This record gives sequence, C-alpha cells and structure tokens, in this order.
Amino acid sequence: MQRSANSWQMREALEIAASVGLIFGAVLGVFSVLQARRSQHQAEQALRSAAGAFAVTVDEKLAGWGLTNAEKDVAWLVIKGFSTKETADLRGTSEGTVKSQCNAIYRKAGVKGRAQLLSGLVEDLLLSSDD
Repeated sequence: MQRSANSWQMREALEIAASVGLIFGAVLGVFSVLQARRSQHQAEQALRSAAGAFAVTVDEKLAGWGLTNAEKDVAWLVIKGFSTKETADLRGTSEGTVKSQCNAIYRKAGVKGRAQLLSGLVEDLLLSSDD
C-alpha cells in the first residue's frame, strides 16, 4: 500500500510540474509575441521615416535639376520603374510626350538614360547618408 501511495504522489507531482511548465511556456509565448509586435512597430516607423527622407532627398535633387512639374512627375514614375507606355497611360499623354520628357530629364540630370539616372540617385543617396 505504501508503494501505491508513493506512486500516486509522484504522478501528481509530475502532473503539477507539467502544468506549471505549460503555464510558464504560455506566459513566455505571450511575452515573445508582444515583444515581436513592438519590434515590428518600431521597424515600420523607421521604414516610414526612411521612405519620407528618401522622397525629400529625391524631390530636392529633381528641383536642383530645374525640372518642370510634368518632368518631376515623369521622373518619379521612372524612378518607381514604370515603363514609357505605363507612364503615358497614367499621365494621359502619348508615349512620344513621355519619351521627350524623359530625354529632357536625362539631359538636365547629366545622364544618358534610365539606368544612369537611377544609379546616380542611389549613389547620391548613399553618399548623403554617410554624412
């Protein structure tokens, strides 16, 4: 009889320990989820801030090149990766007009095309972030 009482007590102790472990694990899980949400929120704020700084920097660059408002709009669409046709459709103009505006943008920026425009902007942004 002594043996079965010890066996029962040991089983109860193991079940209590397992329950405590499960509760502790659940609490740690909730804490981890809350911590991850806080980190995600901070990362999203930093990304919004960086995106805003990027837009301001590019706007300053476009203004420095003396672009017209229409050329600035086209330049932003080029930077975003839209094709000539997509840009024309979005702006409600012909592809010829967009090509003419792109040539004016490239000339004013001192580059030969879309790739040089983008690489120049990225390089300028990286150099300005090192300051």
